[in-house]
Amino acid sequence: MKIPEKYQFIVALGKALHVYGIPSYKIQAYLTEVAKKQGITGSFMDSPTWINYVFYEDENSYNYVECVLPGSLNLGAYSRIAELTNKVIDSKINNDSIHKELNIIHAKTQEINHLYLVLAYALSAGCFSLLIGTNLVSFVFSLILGAFIYLLVFLTKKSKYLENVFESLSALVVTIICCLLTLIFPNLNLGLTILSSIIIFIPGLAITTALEEITSKSLVSGGAKLFDAIILLFKQFFGVLLGIALMTSLVNIDLTYHVSEMPKWTIYLAIPILSITLLPIFQVRKKDMLFGVLTGVVAFLMTVLFSGYGILVSTFIGTLVVVAMSRLFGLISKTPKTVYLIQGVVMLVPGSKSFMGLSNSFFNPSTTTGSVNLFEQVAFILMGIIGGLLFAGTFRERSPKKNKIEIKNN
Repeated sequence: MKIPEKYQFIVALGKALHVYGIPSYKIQAYLTEVAKKQGITGSFMDSPTWINYVFYEDENSYNYVECVLPGSLNLGAYSRIAELTNKVIDSKINNDSIHKELNIIHAKTQEINHLYLVLAYALSAGCFSLLIGTNLVSFVFSLILGAFIYLLVFLTKKSKYLENVFESLSALVVTIICCLLTLIFPNLNLGLTILSSIIIFIPGLAITTALEEITSKSLVSGGAKLFDAIILLFKQFFGVLLGIALMTSLVNIDLTYHVSEMPKWTIYLAIPILSITLLPIFQVRKKDMLFGVLTGVVAFLMTVLFSGYGILVSTFIGTLVVVAMSRLFGLISKTPKTVYLIQGVVMLVPGSKSFMGLSNSFFNPSTTTGSVNLFEQVAFILMGIIGGLLFAGTFRERSPKKNKIEIKNN
């Protein structure tokens, strides 16, 4: 059934927001605001796999449901779509031009610099290994394996099968390689090197986003995304567990060996570099790069500065600071604050600790106390982030704009 022409731009806008990983409650708020500005009465519901549009005309209604695959976060596309949405709200663009603008945005997402991405994956792995404490050998191989992971990412675009098994397969291959490396380099930190190599895919941000949606009362979408993130974490852990089981049956491997001997100054060097590596991965626009890096660096430093008050308090304060900075930078750059907020929150998320907690539970069952403490830290970090977003008024961000529009129309 063909979509009526006057509704086509709203349907296209909703799909674009979904494809580029925008939280459901934000999509619904955007579409409601755009429809209201255009004099259209509508109701919208976004879930991870479909979008439901309902338009009301006097006593009749028009319902359109579209199945859409879960989106992947693209901050550059989100920034451009938000600008386009604001043009629609402010009546600075006609409906015919919207589709042209969306096509341009879609085209820009296909412009990929593979060299930058290889460096980003490699440096993100290496920098993370420095942050959690490692030695020179482990750091070097984290860099190499991080670059290797991007090769696997590239291959998934060529094969549907590889795309479906990517999380488990990448973790399995990296684990086998690391186990073989310990035979040549006995001082390799096995567990931390594995974790650093696949850290970019640990779904800490996905878990945080899901809890954010649940907190904002978007229960269907938030619940589905939370379950998907947990399954993703277990898929990765399955790959590691399978690789360890295979290798320990063939050779003797010390799973508990860990040596941290890198100078402390390398940690402070790793923080800004890790934040910079997120830029090409999230396809952040050039005009948003500096503020994004600053937000990420400050987020991490806040947790270090207030670490004496406990992980819950330090994360809560760090989140409040990130929200304040993202709003300030958003006003300065005219970019949605979410672009900066995500780059800050990603430096706080507890995905790595979740993975380490699972590892300790399986590989070192005698150290149950340490595993419990790690899971407690994960819970405290999540509570600190969600509490910070809640108290900062993040979930009510768009209400003032709606009021302004109502006053303007009246």
